[in-house]
Amino acid sequence: MRQRQQALDRVNEEIAREKAASLGRAGERLEDALAEVAALAARVGAAADAAERARLVAQHEAARVRAAQRRLALIIQREAMGLRSHRVLDQQFPEPRRLAGEAGA
Repeated sequence: MRQRQQALDRVNEEIAREKAASLGRAGERLEDALAEVAALAARVGAAADAAERARLVAQHEAARVRAAQRRLALIIQREAMGLRSHRVLDQQFPEPRRLAGEAGA
């Protein structure tokens, strides 16, 4: 009986490690997406002409939507694991905003 419990404990530990690793990967994907949004925002500010600015604004909006989707995926994954409070997530990874002057901003 003791061996069975030890085996079950090892499986549960492995599951917990995989949950933590999975959350970490989701967080890294979100960080990467937010970094892309920030980089594009900086490039918009430095755009040389209106056509380049418009192209970069469109790229920024697409990146912003991807980041918002990754953020939502992380929230859903956290909730599936029983983590209901997202205050820390809201502080560390706020939802990316549209650029000033963008349609719908």
